[in-house]
Amino acid sequence: MSMKIARKSNPRLISLVNDLKAKSREEEAPIWRDIAKRLEKPSRNYAEVNLSQINRHSTEGETVIVAGKVLGSGSVDHSVNVAALDFSLKAREKVEAKGKCYSIEGLMEENPKGSGIRIIG
Repeated sequence: MSMKIARKSNPRLISLVNDLKAKSREEEAPIWRDIAKRLEKPSRNYAEVNLSQINRHSTEGETVIVAGKVLGSGSVDHSVNVAALDFSLKAREKVEAKGKCYSIEGLMEENPKGSGIRIIG
């Protein structure tokens, strides 16, 4: 019995994974390869991170990245920049009240070396 190999069908995700790998090679920044590897896994394995977790594991002015979705449970009591594949509406509102929300593509453009970024989830 042959097993069917599932391939990603979302064009944004396919191009994001390819861009992350390319940026990792160009800039010698292992963080982008790490995020690409996480996004190649089945979407059911993507991180789902609540704001309370981001609040606990980040410091004032820090940039964090989530290879998945940020959910709105909890709150952020300090300024933090968050990059993720997706945000719930509540999460986006709460983060933008104190800091900034980025797409992973946007963060990669702004910080190609990937320095000072913490992975959560």
